[in-house]
Amino acid sequence: MELKCGIIGLPNVGKSTLFNALTKSNVDALNYPFCTIKPNTSIVSVPDDRLFYLSKIVKSKKTIQSTVTFVDIAGLIKGASKGEGLGNQFLHNISEVNAIIHVVRCFKNENILNLSYNPLKDVYIINNEIIQFDINLLYKLQHNISQKNNKKYFNQWEYLFKICLIHLKKGKLLNLLKLNVEEIKFLNNLKLLTIKPIIIIANIDKNNLYTKDYFFSEEINILNQNYLILKISIKNLYKKQKLLSINDNYDLKKIIICSFKLLNLHTFYTVGIKETRSWSISKGTTTFLAAKKIHSDIQKGFIRAQIIHYKDFILYKSKIKAKLFGKMKIEGKNYIIQDGDIIHFLFKI
Repeated sequence: MELKCGIIGLPNVGKSTLFNALTKSNVDALNYPFCTIKPNTSIVSVPDDRLFYLSKIVKSKKTIQSTVTFVDIAGLIKGASKGEGLGNQFLHNISEVNAIIHVVRCFKNENILNLSYNPLKDVYIINNEIIQFDINLLYKLQHNISQKNNKKYFNQWEYLFKICLIHLKKGKLLNLLKLNVEEIKFLNNLKLLTIKPIIIIANIDKNNLYTKDYFFSEEINILNQNYLILKISIKNLYKKQKLLSINDNYDLKKIIICSFKLLNLHTFYTVGIKETRSWSISKGTTTFLAAKKIHSDIQKGFIRAQIIHYKDFILYKSKIKAKLFGKMKIEGKNYIIQDGDIIHFLFKI
C-alpha cells in the first residue's frame, strides 16, 4: 500500500511551511489565502534505522527505503463543499490521498491574515466541509445506482449508505464508525473523505513546545479525545530542516509512525548483497500477496518463503547462522507477515 498523506487546514495555518520542512522543498508559503492552488507533491524516503543496520551487516551495494508521498493541499474555507474558494477542486484533491494531516494553528500572531483564535472552531469548519462533501457524494452515488437499476448491488450496500448518512448528518466523521474491514474497503473505494484516518498537527509556538501551559492547551486536550494529536512548532521545524538528514528528522519520524499506525501498516525486508530494501504493507498481508508487491512473477511462481525475524538476524549476523540455530522458518502462501520479518521468496517461472 502506498502511503500518501494530504496536508490540509484553513488558509495560513502553516501547511506549506510544514510541507517544505518535511520534504526539504521550497514551495510558496506566503501570508495570503490560496497561495497554493495546484497541490504540491513530494516523495520522501521513510526513516528506518533497522533497514540501514541490516544493509550494514550484509554490506549491500544498494539500500532502498520505503517512501511516503506528501501532498500540500490549498487552504479550505467555510463553504468549500459549495464551491467557495475553489473548494470543490481542493476537496477532490483530498479524495486522492489515504491519510489526512490536518494543521491547526495553536499560537497567536496578529500579523497573520485569516487568523483564528479558536482551534476547536477551525477543526469544526474543516470537518463540516468534508462531511458535506461526503453527504453530497453518497446521495449522488445512491441516485446513480438506482438509475442503473442495479438492485443486487444497491441492496448489498443500502444499509451501509443509510448508516453513513445518519452518522454524517449528526456532524460525525465516518472514521469514528465501528466498521468491518470489508465495509472500510468499500467506503475507501468510493473516495469518501471522512473515512480517511486523520492526524492533527497542533502548530504551537516554539517557546511553548516543552511546557505544560501554552496557548490553547485546553482546546488541544479536548481534540485529543477523538484525534491523534502531534504538537509541533512548524516554524522551528522549518528552521532546522536544512541541518537535518531525513533519518535525524524526529518530527518526520513521528508523523510517519503515526500514519503507519492509523493506516494499519508495517514493514518487512528483503536482504542481499546487491540490495537491501524495506517494504510497507497492510497488517494481515500474506506472503503470497506480498510477493506480488515485489514482482508479479514471484507471485505467479511462488513456491515458499524463508523467514527470519529482524531481531534474530542482527543477533546472529547472517542467514546461515540464524538457520543453524533454528531461527529460520519455512512458510507457504498463507503465512501472515509480521513487522520486521526478513523474507527470501523462492519461486519458479
